[in-house]
Amino acid sequence: MLRAAGVGVGDEVVVPAFGNVEVAEAVTLAGALPVFADIDPATYCLDPAAVEAAVTPRTAAVVVVHRFGRPADVVRMRALGQRHGLLVLEQGESEAPYDEIAQRRQRAGYLDARLKGVRTPEGGVGHTYQQYVVRVPGNGRPDRDAFARAIRVRGVDCRVPVKTPVHRLPGFRQCVALPETERAADETLALPVDASLTKRDMQRIVSACNALGGLLQPAF
Repeated sequence: MLRAAGVGVGDEVVVPAFGNVEVAEAVTLAGALPVFADIDPATYCLDPAAVEAAVTPRTAAVVVVHRFGRPADVVRMRALGQRHGLLVLEQGESEAPYDEIAQRRQRAGYLDARLKGVRTPEGGVGHTYQQYVVRVPGNGRPDRDAFARAIRVRGVDCRVPVKTPVHRLPGFRQCVALPETERAADETLALPVDASLTKRDMQRIVSACNALGGLLQPAF
């Protein structure tokens, strides 16, 4: 789509650093330069204000990525694109059958009501819970990783959704301030909400997380 729109050498494309590297790679393959902007801490999608601050005379496009089943603010992004004459592209996530989405939402609601000590995700209109991403309070990555190890021992299959932001990866390393992206990479943890989970599975998740309270001793 970038190439078809005429985006190429000499152009900049604003993309998120919180997520998969494929978007930045696609920009590079088109011959353009990926420019990383910060995310909204509630949605994990590009923050329109951060995107606007990243726009330069060379900016040709913005790639908006919907994250974890939570839609990005496309309306504001399109308005920004109109103001600056930018192409606004969207990268969606794989769609699941309605019944599966409904079951994930049900399990997310169960966790929302029962989890303590972790910050549960903000639902919002249209959230399909591709991943149920919480934040573990404490001392950032050390506490999040320790929390993950502890609940895995209790039988909970959790994972870190974004281990390294793209702007920290070799080949895309940039000296840019993305505080919300860095914080999210250090604190987030995806808990299971698959449609196949039983009520006993859900109780195990809650019990394991609440046993720790979400709070671990700070590292010294």
